[in-house]
Amino acid sequence: MANAFLMVLDNAPRRVFAFLSATCVAMLAFGLYLQHSQGLEPCPMCIVQRYALFAVALVAGLLSVSGSRRVHFWGSFALLLAAGFGAFVAARQSWLQWYPPEVATCGRDFYGMIENFPLNRAIPMIFKGSGDCSAIDWTFLGGSIANWAFLVFAATVLLALLMLGRRWMRR
Repeated sequence: MANAFLMVLDNAPRRVFAFLSATCVAMLAFGLYLQHSQGLEPCPMCIVQRYALFAVALVAGLLSVSGSRRVHFWGSFALLLAAGFGAFVAARQSWLQWYPPEVATCGRDFYGMIENFPLNRAIPMIFKGSGDCSAIDWTFLGGSIANWAFLVFAATVLLALLMLGRRWMRR
């Protein structure tokens, strides 16, 4: 099974990147569905995860149309960075959901933080998390949206590491 997957990575990396891009676009579309149809408002950490998902989808989509192994190598590095950042944010939000702060106060929204504070103050405020970052409004198979986003980001990190490792071993 693992050998077959590695053969797909070697022989059809564009399909793997296209599948990854489609998965991220589907997650983004589902997040927008939950927001606009079900009335779930995203917290600041959810919005940051959306940006990371968009970055992964964009890079993977661009890699899926390129046939160059060099582009695939550097694009895998970009995927590693974007997905690593997204995994960090999703893991932090999952931590807040499992161990909510004792004082749960709803802070400013994401755009309010960015507009009213300099970036060096707004970024720590986002990762501190507010009361609504620890709320679990939706679950599927026991996992929250942040848990599922973490799984997608972690799988992307592993995929990017495999792509980088396979390219590095061929040298």
